[in-house]
Amino acid sequence: MPMFHSGEFIGFLFFNSYQTNVFTEKTLKELDVFGHLIALMVINELSTIHVMNAALKTTGKITHLRDPETSSHLDRMSRYSRLIAQSLAKQYQLNDEYIEYVFMFSPLHDIGKIAIPDSILLKPGPLSTSERKIMNTHARRGREMIDEIVANFGLNGIAHIDILRNIAEFHHEAVNGSGYPCGKINHDIPLEARIVAVADIFDALTSRRPYKEAWSNDRAFDTLKQLAGEKLDADCVNALIEHRTEIERIQCQFSEDMYG
Repeated sequence: MPMFHSGEFIGFLFFNSYQTNVFTEKTLKELDVFGHLIALMVINELSTIHVMNAALKTTGKITHLRDPETSSHLDRMSRYSRLIAQSLAKQYQLNDEYIEYVFMFSPLHDIGKIAIPDSILLKPGPLSTSERKIMNTHARRGREMIDEIVANFGLNGIAHIDILRNIAEFHHEAVNGSGYPCGKINHDIPLEARIVAVADIFDALTSRRPYKEAWSNDRAFDTLKQLAGEKLDADCVNALIEHRTEIERIQCQFSEDMYG
């Protein structure tokens, strides 16, 4: 049964049977009713996701305009996040839907930086203790902004929306409890936040910044290994390091240029 939304073909519903001669005229009429109900559910879900994607794309663009991080950084770290999630799928019983949501939501990890004053966000030198305290509020503020977006756009019914909340709020937590904003420990930190933390730090290490040159992958891997079990989740670190070929492909595809 073909499905259409606003005149656009979106896919098929396929009915199958292990027995022959099942699809009589009576059966097909009954399936037609159920098929249309299922199609309406699918279309409703797709419509909600389209609204969410539009909201997230707009919000992500605003974040990028204020945050000095390049769009290539977000392209790379989101793909590192997906790579880690795929590698951990069997160990943590992750399905494809979860993995794609991690990929989709990871670029918004620093959405809370919109609320940070330019004098702190764009400061070229080291932050003072008081400035660092303000900067660290971006994690909690990010969660609040996500909640506002979800409420304003009526997106509460979207599956896995908590993945977005957790990434925004907890990506600076550390497995030894020294992170912020809550000081969570080990597996109390949601997996998606542990994944994004590793992906984000790795790309920061291997990217050029105003205050540093880009590190080699080997040097970055060594640092991740040192942080594993202390600041970063060891499973996530190992999952990334084991995929050097894919990492290099991502770096080649989304390399920095003179325009960022």
